[in-house]
Amino acid sequence: MKKLLFLSGLIWTTCVNAQTITTPFEESEGKQSATYKEAIDFYKTLDVQFPEIRMEKVGPTDAAYPLQVVYYSNNSRFDVDEWKAEGKMILLINNAIHPGEPDGIDASMMLLRDAAYGKIKLPDNIVLAVIPVFNIGGALNRNSHSRANQNGPEAYGFRGNGQNLDLNRDFIKMDAKETRSLVQLFHYLDPDLFIDNHVSDGADYQHIMTLLSTQHNKLGGAMGNYLHDRFEPMIYADMKKKGYDLVPYVNHWGHTPDKGWTAFYEGPRFASGFAALFQTYSFVPETHMLKPFRQRVEATYALMCTFIKLASQNAGEIKYTRLQDRRAIRREKQLPVDWVCDTSVTTPVNFEGYAAGYKPSDISGKPRLYYDRDKPFSKLVPIRNNYACKKQVDVPEAYVIQHAWDRVIRRLEMNGVKMYKLERDSNLDLTVCYIDNYETVPKPYEGHYLHSNVKVRMQKQQVQLLKGDYIIPTAQKARRYIVETLEPTAPDAFFAWGFFDAILQQKEGYSDYVFEDEAAALLKNDPALRNALEQKRKTDPEFSKDGEAQLDFVYKHSYYYEPVHMRYPVFTIE
Repeated sequence: MKKLLFLSGLIWTTCVNAQTITTPFEESEGKQSATYKEAIDFYKTLDVQFPEIRMEKVGPTDAAYPLQVVYYSNNSRFDVDEWKAEGKMILLINNAIHPGEPDGIDASMMLLRDAAYGKIKLPDNIVLAVIPVFNIGGALNRNSHSRANQNGPEAYGFRGNGQNLDLNRDFIKMDAKETRSLVQLFHYLDPDLFIDNHVSDGADYQHIMTLLSTQHNKLGGAMGNYLHDRFEPMIYADMKKKGYDLVPYVNHWGHTPDKGWTAFYEGPRFASGFAALFQTYSFVPETHMLKPFRQRVEATYALMCTFIKLASQNAGEIKYTRLQDRRAIRREKQLPVDWVCDTSVTTPVNFEGYAAGYKPSDISGKPRLYYDRDKPFSKLVPIRNNYACKKQVDVPEAYVIQHAWDRVIRRLEMNGVKMYKLERDSNLDLTVCYIDNYETVPKPYEGHYLHSNVKVRMQKQQVQLLKGDYIIPTAQKARRYIVETLEPTAPDAFFAWGFFDAILQQKEGYSDYVFEDEAAALLKNDPALRNALEQKRKTDPEFSKDGEAQLDFVYKHSYYYEPVHMRYPVFTIE
């Protein structure tokens, strides 16, 4: 005997006598999350039992185990080209990028199990690709205390991976092997939706689930409009029917968000911001850390079902807008590389919070924030979710990079960037960029000393290129990625991450006492240089008092000064 229930468009079937395999989450009544081994063994069992499920190795990780992906296809066919030819909607679901936030691990296990056993019927135009555990090293570093503010489970993984990297900051620099593996899977699948399951930190409030969607202005074009005006409202409405009153990710720390907040800025270093560069709709579910683990997993399960349902029902619009934007971006003469929140534009959102106040701290005696759960409230608050272009750049016909910069070239290749090698040494007229100034953080960030506020100047020069140097045309699918990684002033460019730091160090120099005589001869024979030095003395009092600085000025304006110092080794063809 079967009892049929209809859950938000997905058919749910309860089989009285079904011998369904259970998860550690279910066996512990919502107190435990599966370990890495338990999760992988669970999927191995499903893979053996059900032709609709296939688990495959993706590639290496910084742990001793490979990254795995689990596919679900109703017709038991696993040919990606065939999926695309048939117009299948491909949803890539990532779990445990932060293993201390394991809700997606357990929700995904139950989701694929329930689909396999027929408890839910996935639409025929949907294919799922699920990463069981992305950060394997962090998952193996299991503990019960590193998420000090989180309400369960009893044990979970650690945020850092095997290299102690936060993998949700790694999608441009790609320092971790698992990031490189996932990036190559991403381009292989070219998913229509990318879902990266998380648990939030920050303020206290009533909502179980919050949602960080790709920022619609940054996504731009037909996709940005469709996401903001149509798709997101459908997600919120469907979840509300299930009893989950969603609210945008509460990007608020340290005090009450009852006056609203500014939407999170998800640059391309983040998984969702990275996916948006390739015209994929991206979502980051963020369950609330203070809610019981069981509630959080159930909410994650419900939201993934919503994504599946709406992706199926709106497949035509989703694929059409992706195609529209890919065509439009190829024609764009300028592209944005930096954004700023437009605080003049707000969207009212119903926020269900708790009254906040301050009282003396038991630790310091100083005022401390607290939330009073006996005083819940519901009110409209303004969300600042509009971003304006802060900086845009002219898109060249092509970039040129010297073949010696292998770390950058390999990352471009892994992201599907089409490049062509020069077959012989050549002299080309190119636009050359010099780094005039930049700022660097005083402490390392994810293993790098990030540069920002980069100032550059451009010159037309004839550049000697060597056989094997690369020409990178911008008229290709990866156009946005190419621009945002190779433009040196972009916040997440390879230059910002320090991949070109060697050009910032001068390699040759001079001995003062020897060069003094040569400098005097240079000034005598070069009126333009002599005038430039005099002008600098007149306009810069400190410079006029500094003999070493004046000698260095002459050196750096002479043919002795090395031309590659501060010269960005990526050139452009306009």
